[in-house]
Amino acid sequence: MPSILDSLYSGYSGLNASQVAINTTSHNISNVSTPGYSRQRVITQASTPLNVTPGALGTGTQVAQIARVFDQFVFNSYASASQNKQYSDTLTKNLQTLSTYFPDINNIGIKNDMQNYFNAWQSFANNPGNNALKVSLAQQAQTMTQHITQTRDQITSMQNTLNDQLKSNIDEVNKVAQQIANLNKSIDLTEAGGSNNANDLRDQRNQLEMNLANLVGSTVTMSKVQTSTSIGNSTADSTGTYTIQIGGFNIVDGANFHPIGVDSTGNKNGYNDLYYQRQDGTKIPFAQNIKGGQVGAILQLRGSSIGTDGQFQDGLLQDTINNLDTFSKTLIESTNNIYAQSATSSMRSNPLGSSANQPLLNTNQTIAAGTFDLVAYDVNGNEVARRSVTIDQNTVLDSASATNLLADGVTPNSIVQQLSIQKDDNGDNNALNDINSIINPAFNSTQNVLQFDLNPTYASQGYTFAIEDKGTNFAGATGLSRFFDGTNAKTISLNNNMKNDNTIINAFKSPMAGDNQTALDMVQLQFSSLVFHNTSGLTNNDTLYGYYDTLATKVGTAANAAKTNNDTLTAQYNTVKQQYDSISAVNIDEEMANLIRYQTSYGAAAKVITTIDQMMTTLLGIKA
Repeated sequence: MPSILDSLYSGYSGLNASQVAINTTSHNISNVSTPGYSRQRVITQASTPLNVTPGALGTGTQVAQIARVFDQFVFNSYASASQNKQYSDTLTKNLQTLSTYFPDINNIGIKNDMQNYFNAWQSFANNPGNNALKVSLAQQAQTMTQHITQTRDQITSMQNTLNDQLKSNIDEVNKVAQQIANLNKSIDLTEAGGSNNANDLRDQRNQLEMNLANLVGSTVTMSKVQTSTSIGNSTADSTGTYTIQIGGFNIVDGANFHPIGVDSTGNKNGYNDLYYQRQDGTKIPFAQNIKGGQVGAILQLRGSSIGTDGQFQDGLLQDTINNLDTFSKTLIESTNNIYAQSATSSMRSNPLGSSANQPLLNTNQTIAAGTFDLVAYDVNGNEVARRSVTIDQNTVLDSASATNLLADGVTPNSIVQQLSIQKDDNGDNNALNDINSIINPAFNSTQNVLQFDLNPTYASQGYTFAIEDKGTNFAGATGLSRFFDGTNAKTISLNNNMKNDNTIINAFKSPMAGDNQTALDMVQLQFSSLVFHNTSGLTNNDTLYGYYDTLATKVGTAANAAKTNNDTLTAQYNTVKQQYDSISAVNIDEEMANLIRYQTSYGAAAKVITTIDQMMTTLLGIKA
């Protein structure tokens, strides 16, 4: 038999349910600006009824659970869109910065410097005896080479900045992953009984998951997704086994955390490399596995694979540096190869990377099979001797053991020996005016350089000599007679002796008054098709202007493509975020309406209790 106290309890249960709902609404309003917070709803259900005659008698209401309004599937889409946007934002920002290093579209930059440089050669060719034009040429050459070096340094500086950012970001990744592992433990403890929802802890974890996805493109996997329609919206939340993977490796397993390692000690340039350490202590290279988020963009730009030489084997910035180095190397070698035809009294190569008895075509020098001529001139500029030197697959610089003969059965197959062998270059039966008498070739194994010098007797008589190439690029590749010092964009510069004394720059081929052939050939160089040897081992045939235009266009195109893609991804992100907010974000208008509704419910429940109190007073009064 139900009693009046049962009715009192029913009123109390309504009062309690309304109070919990008001508290929850207050919690929602307080966290309207909290990042990652999902609004919560109180789910109520009828209390267990009393089985009486004539039927089940209700005993009021009870709070079944406090659930958050959350859809795991929409959140996954939101996290993916945010991750893609973060990747794109980082890529776009840096590529737009990179594009400012190549401002050639506005008639400034390296291409403009190169045009001024070749114009200076043209002016010098028109008046080869004018020392003021030599000063102007030297200045234009230095302006161009300094701009090339500055551009490379700027790109390298960007690489170094991204390298530092990588270390900071991975430290943050490890910090966030550790926090998630700790939260997993707290969530498991809170929800262990099966009746409580760790709503706020789950929100915190989702926010950290979002941060992690933005940083490094992580993937969260849970074994089960539970759906519900009890709060008026179709919601889905994940439960069960929890893991976070980055690049195919588990970083978080439930409450366990496995950090990403950062190591720069094994790289001579100090670049940070990433690794994943297995339980047996084995370190697995990890950088190439990361493709998403800010770290993925940094690795895409900076490079993810570091070679034994300490340089990156990939990366958009490294590709640009390599192309600029290739451009500079070809400019240096093609210029020096032409300048070697200007008669001089001595030639000395750059330090060579190969040994004296290593076949030249098997080295990393850009030397081709063919011939070049070494030509000697007297004091009046008349040609007095000429000898052709052959380079084939067996040709070396100099070797005492290189006694094999070439196909003619006479000339030893080394550069030094081909120039040293006694041979009548002039056909005059005079052994005193041949190349082997005039020139002393030698390879200095201590300094690893090749040197050609005039015999002192002929030097005192004003003789000079030069190299005329016929497709081998021998003088340019070895740097025997240099207008430019250096080997790439980092080291390119005007020859140091010419910096100190601009007047030693020559326009002539043979030392005759008015000869301007070398200067004219320099002018023609800008229009010549050259072979560009890329670091990848591939070759391209193009002009200097053409190759540089391609380089600058690649940078500009990449920046424009990144900007266009970023606009698309930003629009997608905004759409998905709007969808996510419509489900989980706090709406103040809705919360205020709920507050009025719960306040009304609370007042009605209070009225029930007041009514029952009056009934009990009446009842007690009757008894009295």
